[in-house]
Amino acid sequence: MMMILILILAGCGKSEGGEIVSGKVNVVTSFYPIYEFAKEIGGEEANVINLLPTGVEPHEWTPRSKDILNTSKAELFLYNGAGLEGWVPNFMKGFGSDSNVKAIEVSQGISLIAAEGEDDHDHDHGQDESADHHLDPHTWVSPKSALVMVENIKNSYVEVDPTNKDKYESRYAALSEKLIELDAKFTEQLSKTTHKEIVVSHQAFGYLCRDYGLTQHAIMGLSPEAEPRAQDLISLSKLVKEEGIQYIFFEELVSDKLAKTLASETGVKTLVLNPVEGLTKEQEQAGDNYFTLMERNLQNLILVLQ
Repeated sequence: MMMILILILAGCGKSEGGEIVSGKVNVVTSFYPIYEFAKEIGGEEANVINLLPTGVEPHEWTPRSKDILNTSKAELFLYNGAGLEGWVPNFMKGFGSDSNVKAIEVSQGISLIAAEGEDDHDHDHGQDESADHHLDPHTWVSPKSALVMVENIKNSYVEVDPTNKDKYESRYAALSEKLIELDAKFTEQLSKTTHKEIVVSHQAFGYLCRDYGLTQHAIMGLSPEAEPRAQDLISLSKLVKEEGIQYIFFEELVSDKLAKTLASETGVKTLVLNPVEGLTKEQEQAGDNYFTLMERNLQNLILVLQ
C-alpha cells in the first residue's frame, strides 16, 4: 500500500513536460509552438520541456515555483516575448546566481505590430504587461514570422552546443523548408480569394492578416479575457451585415459564447480559426501539430473568403 502511495505522489509531482536530463541540451519552452519547433530542431540532442499544460490558453497561465526551479537548471529558456508572457521578468528573477540558463526571446527580429489601430476598437488588453507597449504578441500565427522564430531557436542551440552545430543546421533547414512551403501556399491561395475581411473571437491574427493581405475584426482584444464593450458588438454586427460576411471564427481553447451570440444575432455560421496557442487533449491524441492546424486554418479561410 505504501509503495502505491509513493508512486501516486511521484506521479502528481511530475511537471507537464518532464524533468531535466543530464547529457542532453535541456530546453524549457513557454508554450506550444516554441515547444514544437524546439523539439524538431533539437532532435536527439535535446530534452525539451514545455511549461504550459495541454489544453491551457497561454494568456491566462502563470508558472509555479517548481517551473522556476526546473528552468534554472536548463541550458535554454525559450519564450515568445512581445508581451505574450507577462510573467517572464519575475520568473527570471527567481533563477538564482548559480543558474547558467540562457533566456532567448524568439520573436526578436520580427517587425512587431502595434495592437492599436489593428482594428476599429480600442480594447482593454486583459494583461497589464502587454498594455504597456500595446504590441500584438501572436507572431507565430504567420509562417513568415515563424521562419524568423525557428532561426532564433536554431541559433540558440548552436550557441550552447556548438559541437552539434551541423545536426541543428540540418534539422533547421528541413523545418524551414516546410514553413517556406506553407507560406507559399498561404500566399498563393489567399491571393485568389474575393473577400479579405474576417471576424474573429480574439485579436490573434494580426501577423497572418498583414502577411497575406487580410483584415481582422476582433470581438475581444489581444487577450481572450478582455471583455468587448456593447458598442463594439453593435458595430461588429453592422459590419457583418454590410460586408455580407457569412462566418464568424472562434477558437477551441477559449469560450465560444460571444462568437456564437454574434453569429446567431447576425444569422451567420461559426467556424474554427486556430491561433495555434496550444493543442487540445483531442488534438494531441490525434497527432496534430503546427502544420496540420495551419493547413486547416488555410482551408477554413478559403471557405470563408471565396
